[in-house]
Amino acid sequence: MMNQIQQGHVEAGGVRYGYEIHGPQDPGTGAPLLLLHGGFGTIEMFGPVLGRLTTGRRVIAVDLYGHGRTALTNRPIDAVAMGDDMAAVVRALGFERVDVLGFSFGGMVAFRLAVQHPDVVNRLVLASAPYANTGFYADIREQQKAVTRDSAASFMQTPMYAAYKAVAPRVEDFPEFVARMGEAIRRPYDWSEDAKALKPTTLLVYGDSDMFEPEHIVRFYQLLGGGLRDAGWDGAGMARHRLAILPGVTHYEMSDAPGLVDTALAFLDGEGKGADPDLGPRGP
Repeated sequence: MMNQIQQGHVEAGGVRYGYEIHGPQDPGTGAPLLLLHGGFGTIEMFGPVLGRLTTGRRVIAVDLYGHGRTALTNRPIDAVAMGDDMAAVVRALGFERVDVLGFSFGGMVAFRLAVQHPDVVNRLVLASAPYANTGFYADIREQQKAVTRDSAASFMQTPMYAAYKAVAPRVEDFPEFVARMGEAIRRPYDWSEDAKALKPTTLLVYGDSDMFEPEHIVRFYQLLGGGLRDAGWDGAGMARHRLAILPGVTHYEMSDAPGLVDTALAFLDGEGKGADPDLGPRGP
């Protein structure tokens, strides 16, 4: 079965989103998967594991607004707005429903997509993503304060800039991009009420050495209805949603951690108890 790559741009919310579609022409039974990278990253962030994700399914990888192939406009960088954009991107590319895997800032966008457009999302994987800005360790929140236009020069010494420079349509936008990302990650938010009402069946994945306080991780799962009671000898009390903690994984390793792919694919393929009989069609 030959894998092909379709590349291009599609407009949503006045933004030209760069995308790639990977996978076989005949994907079999797997639902298409929308893949959203982390902040300051690009599609290539998932490079080491992308091949495994395309086994039996098509993968729609999108560069988030301002990132990589997707140039800035006069809009701020905002996960809520991008949640609407991703629904438009999915439909513009000819898909009705998709599974979604989002990492870090991409996980925040994936969460907003699922909240704002639940009809578009089958199953949802949120990897190393918070539901509120207070979930980060205090020292991380201090570091976020330093992400400003003035810090762009130091970012330009990192692999993140090299990845951006390789594909960005306007490389000179990088200082403005860093400034707007700083504004985005410092903007207060608390999506706990949205988490309580989340419709798509969801898997939360974190590393045991992630950048979030463990209490925040547990609270997110509890907001989804998990971690509140014993499931019982027959599993009848098991929550619909799932939580995974990967051993020996930091936030910075999560996007290409083999354990993320193993865990996500088992969940997306509906293995184990608690599969969803009411999900309906798995996609086009």
